[in-house]
Amino acid sequence: MHDLVFKKELRPDGQITELLLLADPSIEVIESYINHSELFTASIANETIGVFVLLPNDTNTIEIKNIAVRTDYQGIGLGKRLLEKACEVSAEMSFNTIKIATGNSSIGQLALYQKQGFELKGITPDFFIDHYPLPIFENGIQCKHLILLEKNL
Repeated sequence: MHDLVFKKELRPDGQITELLLLADPSIEVIESYINHSELFTASIANETIGVFVLLPNDTNTIEIKNIAVRTDYQGIGLGKRLLEKACEVSAEMSFNTIKIATGNSSIGQLALYQKQGFELKGITPDFFIDHYPLPIFENGIQCKHLILLEKNL
């Protein structure tokens, strides 16, 4: 994966939007933050295979609002590479803390984030029930609660 190329994008195209929807099934939610965020893609041989979105919370804290790897490239360490790059870019932008949130049903993501040094910081009960029109299921579990994690850079 030495030929993985990261690029800052100005706005999402159709292919990038498809990737964003892998991590967040609501286009309305994505549209609520995308124009205030920094958008990055990861490509191999000019083929976009991953994306992450950073949104500053304040002068010290930035949040990964979306991070996704194309389905046919999952399971080979690209999520870890995207997470590392998001932390690197955030540190270069002089942020001290990076946050990420996921659902209670996102077992693989929770493990990955913690392996990369993110610590559990909070839970918002029924977030996905209250903010999404349709139920979300992952790993045979209903996604109900938002889990917040944080890492010092």
